[in-house]
Formats: sequence, structure tokens, C-alpha cells
Amino acid sequence: MATRIRDRFDETPDEMLRIGAHRAPAQPGRGWIGFAWAALATVALVAIGLFALTLLNPDIQIRVPGVDTAAPTTAPTEAPTDEPQAEPSLNPELPITVLNGTPTAGLATQVGDALEAQGWAGAALGVGSRANAAADDVETTQIFYSDPANEGAARMLAEHLGVGELRLSNDYPASPLTVLIGADYEPPAA
Repeated sequence: MATRIRDRFDETPDEMLRIGAHRAPAQPGRGWIGFAWAALATVALVAIGLFALTLLNPDIQIRVPGVDTAAPTTAPTEAPTDEPQAEPSLNPELPITVLNGTPTAGLATQVGDALEAQGWAGAALGVGSRANAAADDVETTQIFYSDPANEGAARMLAEHLGVGELRLSNDYPASPLTVLIGADYEPPAA
């Protein structure tokens, strides 16, 4: 077996704490510092992520135990009554979008023409867009309105159509009133 040849680097004084050119003896407890930094970074990233989620989606609410963020509520002094419903009113200046959610071709145009004949064709707006909906299997006719002030007009529109569920929604932001014709709509007899 070959013997190793010793050189000047193998002979180090005993008082020198270094072994080799780049190694030093590990200090006790040094590993906990790296662990503490990693734990701190993890907690900070999770907190930032949760905060970003609450900003992006207001439906997500993070509750911290022991911290009450709810506003104090007072008990009502009398029993609440039914919400007052807006009176049906015809606003011919309000543009309407009619969407056909059935397989019947041309139903959106037919409904739009019927609404114009009933007085919904005011000024230059009247019944605006008439198109097919994204789906042709809509069961119930729905009337979407994005502003609570338009609820009365939506009710009047439902009366004129003879069917329709009212929905306060921002699903159709480009139109104050949107009629989504469903399978329950029956055209008036000619």
C-alpha cells in the first residue's frame, strides 16, 4: 500500500484553531439561527399571502382568536316588516338588453319588438341589444338590474312579459336592465 507523502500544509501548530484552508470548527447553536430566519420568513410570507387574499376576494374573512372586529350591533326595537318593494314604473328612457336563453331562434328579437310595442322604446335607446345567451337551456326567465333604483322598472318589465324573476346583480354591467328569456316564457298569441 502506498504511503502518503506529507508536505508543509500537514504540519499546523496545535494552537491554531483552523483545520484546512477554509474550515473552522462549528460554533455551538449556530444551526438555530438559520432555522429562526426560515421560520420568520415563512410567517411573513403566509401573513402577506392572507392579506392579499382578503384584498382580492372580499368574501374571505380571516378571524384572529381573541380579536373581535365585528361592530357592535343593537337589537331592533320592533319586529322588521317586509321590505317595501319599489312601485312598478315604466321608464322608457332605460335601455334594455334581451338575451335568448332558449333553443328557439329569433326569440330575443321577438321579445324586443313586443317590449317596444308596449312602450319600452323611448328616445334613441329603448330595447337595445338583442342576442342569444351563452347557454340555450335556461329554465326560468330572469330580469337582471344593477341599480336598486331600477327595481320598479324591472318589476314593470316582468309584468309586461308575464314571467320573470328579478335579480339585483352586476352580471351584466353594460346594461341597466337585462332580460334573459328562459323556457318558461310563452309568446303572446297573435
